[in-house]
Amino acid sequence: MKKVLRTFLMFAMLGVILTSCSKQKSSSSSQGALSSNAAERVYVAPGEYDEYYGFFSGGFSGQLSVYGLPSGRLFKVIPVFSQDPESAYGYSEESKPMLMTSHGFIPWDDSHHPDISQTEGELDGRWIFINGNNTPRIARIDLQDFSTAEIIEIPNSAGNHSSSFVTENTEYVVAGTRFSVPIPQRDMPIKDYKGNFKGSLSFISVDKTSGNMDLAFQIMMPGFNYDLAHPGRGKSHGWFFFTTYNTEEAHSLLEVNASQNDKDFIAAINWKKAEEYIKAGKGKKQAVKYAHNRHNTETHTATSTIKDEVLILDASELPGLVYLLPTPKSPHGCDVDPSGEYIIGNGKLSANLTVHSFTKMLKAIEDKKFDGESYGIPILKFDDVLAGVVEQPGLGPLHTEFDGKGNAYTTFFISSEVVKWKIGTWKIIDRKPTYYSVGHLMIPGGNSRNPDGKYLVAMNKITKDRYLPVGPDMNHSAQLYDITGDKMELLLDFPTVGEPHYAAAIKADKIMSKSRQIYKLSENKHAYVAKSPNDAKVVRDGKNVHVYMTMIRSHFTPDNIEGIKVGDKVFFHVTNLEQDFDVPHGISMLGANTTELLVSPGKTETFVWEPKEVGVWPFYCTDFCSALHQEMQGYARVSPANSNIGLSWSLDDE
Repeated sequence: MKKVLRTFLMFAMLGVILTSCSKQKSSSSSQGALSSNAAERVYVAPGEYDEYYGFFSGGFSGQLSVYGLPSGRLFKVIPVFSQDPESAYGYSEESKPMLMTSHGFIPWDDSHHPDISQTEGELDGRWIFINGNNTPRIARIDLQDFSTAEIIEIPNSAGNHSSSFVTENTEYVVAGTRFSVPIPQRDMPIKDYKGNFKGSLSFISVDKTSGNMDLAFQIMMPGFNYDLAHPGRGKSHGWFFFTTYNTEEAHSLLEVNASQNDKDFIAAINWKKAEEYIKAGKGKKQAVKYAHNRHNTETHTATSTIKDEVLILDASELPGLVYLLPTPKSPHGCDVDPSGEYIIGNGKLSANLTVHSFTKMLKAIEDKKFDGESYGIPILKFDDVLAGVVEQPGLGPLHTEFDGKGNAYTTFFISSEVVKWKIGTWKIIDRKPTYYSVGHLMIPGGNSRNPDGKYLVAMNKITKDRYLPVGPDMNHSAQLYDITGDKMELLLDFPTVGEPHYAAAIKADKIMSKSRQIYKLSENKHAYVAKSPNDAKVVRDGKNVHVYMTMIRSHFTPDNIEGIKVGDKVFFHVTNLEQDFDVPHGISMLGANTTELLVSPGKTETFVWEPKEVGVWPFYCTDFCSALHQEMQGYARVSPANSNIGLSWSLDDE
């Protein structure tokens, strides 16, 4: 069996190469086949707006990128799990706590799956959530100003992959572990994996008004790998579905040893039942350690708090909490159609797409149509939950999205294509090549009750020969298809930041109307704010020196500072007196071991400078702000450590 699987995998990889090569040869003819007005249909004239915001995960960049659709223009890169020298996120004293974990300061992660907040199954454009895969975390980005507002670390987890997907009223964001581990962690032989390692599925509650998150509870699961997830919709609201692989519980050479079983599972989680068990006192508190980081919009300062316990529900002990739906084979994507009736399992090593019925699932549970159990969790009979099969649609199915018109679209990694098929009949309608090796796809609102079936975006892993060569570390790509007709039509491709695993898109007007335009100084409650040039000052506290500084077009106050000594630790607390959203200012200091600060209107940010030698050192504005931008500068004089020179500063007194 192992030899057969090795052969299959070898041919699969050969298929990727051959597909790539054949499509390279035919690329000129396929480009010529594009509709002659494709460029017109993605063109957004100067001064006009794109129809959609597209939010693309940054993968190994740890960021979230914002593109306009259909133009493919990059508008912003939002730093989430990584330091950003442009905005000083992760460098300023106010933002550093956002990157704290129980393991210390970690300014990197692997961000995979963004999901937009919803109300009654409709995208509402308030927040977007994204996961950190490596050091398990979930982040919330506030879409009023496109900034990271909160990050919560996930204990009892490793490889936080099946996240961050939200329920249809944003009651919960989920975080499912990809790699099972000993829970609680302990020293044990890896060969004893089977039966001893566990998976965890975390449910993070979201406050309906503020968006503030809290780790509500975790469900302990068997030691499988939990890959992707999707919430129930409509009739299946109250359920969450997770794909699993490695039900073999292998611990070595998983490409073979985790591919033995003909079927793995989709785990159906009844989170309404979980709430009942918690109310009945069935949860157990467990000692853990995890960081919860939150940015305060009034003080403009983040805090990091270490939490020490979590509420646990054990799936093997609580009847009705979890059921297992057999699904061929090594399923990756787990997707639910807008009605909530159909649950699609994309088995990477399966020749077919498997579609389960939620109605049949409930009936099978009621009639106890079980095919045994796994660690106390009932396994439903495959035929009793099966709705239908899409026969031999392609090679290497990964993900499915929906257009709201009764059609589904699935990506096939090995055959490099998107396939359109009809829900209910399971018949293939159309297929289009992608360039090359497509992973996720996205339809605006495709993860909601009401998809907007105008465009489809395919996210491709290989861009060989698609763009001008820039060396081996090539950008990945996104390709935009028009899906309004019976046949899909490729309109555009554009390079992306990092490796986008998934994306989410929403009509632009749902966010633009909420976009914050004015940042009032009167609302600034930072501990070191200076709300006018008259508040500017320099204060010594032993070896610490605090500079209360203001900036406005085109002047710093103070702009000349003397009395700083070698060995001092100088805190520059800089307040931008502008209040209109599009007038940030920057500041950078020669010799400061940090990035520049980009200070948004109405806000205060801090950087630290520890001068090592005497001299006169300049600072200046780094963000072009006016015709006199070059004149926006100042000096700091540093004297010997034993100097008797007292602090002095200029307030336009020359």
